[in-house]
Amino acid sequence: MFKLVGLTGGIGTGKSTVARMIRDLGVPIIDADLLAREVVQPGQPAHAEIVAAWPDVVEQSGAIDRKKLADRVFADPAGRARLEAITHPRIMERSLDQADVLRQQGFHLAFLEAALLVETGRHGRLDGLVVVTASEEQQVSRVMARSGSSRDQVLARIHAQLPLEEKRRAATDVIDNSGDLASTQSQVETLVRRLLDDG
Repeated sequence: MFKLVGLTGGIGTGKSTVARMIRDLGVPIIDADLLAREVVQPGQPAHAEIVAAWPDVVEQSGAIDRKKLADRVFADPAGRARLEAITHPRIMERSLDQADVLRQQGFHLAFLEAALLVETGRHGRLDGLVVVTASEEQQVSRVMARSGSSRDQVLARIHAQLPLEEKRRAATDVIDNSGDLASTQSQVETLVRRLLDDG
């Protein structure tokens, strides 16, 4: 039996680190961020809809300036909801297509790594949900270190997201990434082994 399990967390919790550990164990990861870039390429239906809604975010090449678009919708809940309605169903459709290919290739388990699985309710279409957690202080220091953002900017981004506690409530499993890497690795190995054994 094939399982597609969601992998999510808050900004700076270490979702990408956990995804890399899972990949290193030979389990495929479907990256929703990559799919999000694909669905807004020129020629794709989502591209045309975004250009119609926000004509000023198009570069001379015809590509969408993703940072400019993000800045536009970040402070505009209605705009963000509109953008999500354009992109999220298409991202999910591609995710399920990729999962189907992996199943046909003989894999028994794959993960869909995505930031907004709980917010969009799409975790309900998956065979489980793993939420990666860390303390808010760790989230802040990690994001400041990698992005050069100020503490206030990072806190604003954290508080704009669904609280981690709500994501935890939706989870079938939690990976606590507030300790050292060896502790996280051990949790990941146990989780993957159990999911494969359950299959």
